[in-house]
Amino acid sequence: MKAVSPKLMAHIESQAYRDGSSEEDFMEEAGSGVALIAHDFVERNNLDRHVVLLCGKGNNAGDAYVAGIHLLHLDYQVFALQTSPINECSSLCQKNYHRFLIEGGHSQDVNAVEEIALPMNGIIIDGLFGTGFHGSLQEPVASIVRLVNHSHLPIIAVDIPSGLDGATGNVEGEAIMASETAFLGLPKTGFFLQEGWNHVGKLRYVDFGLPQEYIEESDADLFMLEPTMLKFLLPPVKRNRHKYEAGYVVSLAGSPSMPGAAMLSSLAALRGGAGIVRLLHPDGMQPQLSSSPYELIKTPYQYQDPEAVIQAMNRASATLIGPGIGLTAEVRRLLQAVLPSLTKPCVIDADALTILSEEDIALPEHVIMTPHMGEMLRLLKLTSPQPIDMDFLKICQHFAEDRKVTLVLKGGPSFIFHAGETMRVNPSGTPGMATAGSGDVLTGFLAALLAQGLSTHNAASLGVYLHGLAGEHAAAEYSMHCMIASDIISYFPEAFHFIEI
Repeated sequence: MKAVSPKLMAHIESQAYRDGSSEEDFMEEAGSGVALIAHDFVERNNLDRHVVLLCGKGNNAGDAYVAGIHLLHLDYQVFALQTSPINECSSLCQKNYHRFLIEGGHSQDVNAVEEIALPMNGIIIDGLFGTGFHGSLQEPVASIVRLVNHSHLPIIAVDIPSGLDGATGNVEGEAIMASETAFLGLPKTGFFLQEGWNHVGKLRYVDFGLPQEYIEESDADLFMLEPTMLKFLLPPVKRNRHKYEAGYVVSLAGSPSMPGAAMLSSLAALRGGAGIVRLLHPDGMQPQLSSSPYELIKTPYQYQDPEAVIQAMNRASATLIGPGIGLTAEVRRLLQAVLPSLTKPCVIDADALTILSEEDIALPEHVIMTPHMGEMLRLLKLTSPQPIDMDFLKICQHFAEDRKVTLVLKGGPSFIFHAGETMRVNPSGTPGMATAGSGDVLTGFLAALLAQGLSTHNAASLGVYLHGLAGEHAAAEYSMHCMIASDIISYFPEAFHFIEI
């Protein structure tokens, strides 16, 4: 799904209006869609049917009033906090405000935060500001936003959390911390940049009736990964296949002080669908690997014999290098010999990325690199922290094109770069995945997908999304405060089942 700037979204809508589409019809569809998302949230979380609408003076507030009308029809108690005089609001906002009152809704004009009494249960629908907002919220709205953010009531944002810049993701002062954002038509680039990801919560799509041809003809700053696109990337399964047809992964991972990284990445490759996984590990660390999965083949190697490592890896369908291998001089010499000689697709992560940032080593032809932000800065030779903005993402895109690799910039959210392709962003995942070893799990999973025949770009896209989805399932089971990396592997099956439907 395309992600666009608010300016481009406004242009797309203006094209539709020019050709006869109705702004009022769009608002009715948008409000109906927001109401369905709000109702679903209440039902899933067993909340009281109490809704507070936060309304400004633009069409975003009009959308919220339409949502309120539909929720009244579902026997909700709906109360609106109107922060601007209604006679100063957009015409459609005014029209739907009066409809809302006629249908039995209640509204209060708010001039100060002290006038507000929020319910103990239910939800809030944020319709204060739309995607054209930039700058900082002014009083009394800033205090109202602060109050609702600290109310512990779930907030559903209409199109974008108020106070968030839809183009840049910048936040100056207060901004709504949404539980879910019901975005209209297309996601906005600001959701994924700078502070945006901290404010949007779970992204929920609302089709407000914009004809598809206007979307297809538009440009895109980013593509957001979605299940309907990714399900077609799932590796086909023959009924009579054997284990080598299911994919043979060879992993160069682990060291005596870091056996866990090797076992996590190897187990993830097995659970990711590879028919056979062989771990190449330094000779002498067999005791540290004694608790590895029964299905894992373990083969020791000598640092002084890189040719044996090269031969073993080139017999694979796909390879992975880096988790837990260390940064010693002998590891560096091994990579100097191995990487340029690989003929099979390879995922490069962790210590191998650090070595590549410090050593001039030629890469094989089909590579996925999976740095987190710190590793990415080292690869780019940048010494100071960088904001996740479009300028930085373009630098990452240039790196991927220059090095001829598929690049996964891990984080919240993760971005995928590939030469000649629009940048992709992954909306799945949870903060609970910020735990040691989750990157090793992703590395093994990506190698399994490569081994099953996917291209580096498609393997990265499918793998990052499913990895994040498995993390969401794990967080639901264990709480994002308590989950560990191996929990993600346990929920690979649920992630696959979700996308197969």
